[in-house]
Amino acid sequence: VQLVESGGGSVQAGGSLTLSCAASEYTPLPDCMAWFRQPPGKERELVAEIEPDGSTTYADSVRDRFSISKDNAKSTLILTMDSLKSEDTGMYICASNPACVAYSSRGIFWGQGTQVTVS
Repeated sequence: VQLVESGGGSVQAGGSLTLSCAASEYTPLPDCMAWFRQPPGKERELVAEIEPDGSTTYADSVRDRFSISKDNAKSTLILTMDSLKSEDTGMYICASNPACVAYSSRGIFWGQGTQVTVS
């Protein structure tokens, strides 16, 4: 399973970015997928996840600014990020969870990540 993130970059505070995660071997995408991020010197943290019924969950720090969605036609998971803050800086990593288990479990597939820097 290959997950390839793109769309990261450097942006000023208040700006926007849209991240994509291409899952070439999935048609349609797995029911459960998520975006994580790893800030510099910190542990990986959940940013947003989407569940089988389409419901979404966000970290408190990004709620109302970020939006996770699926484009099943393109086998792509998307993260739209608005009103970016310096504390949003980090490596953003896509996760595929076909069995819809806890993301700390085995059976989770991870991408390599795309760097987001907000200054």
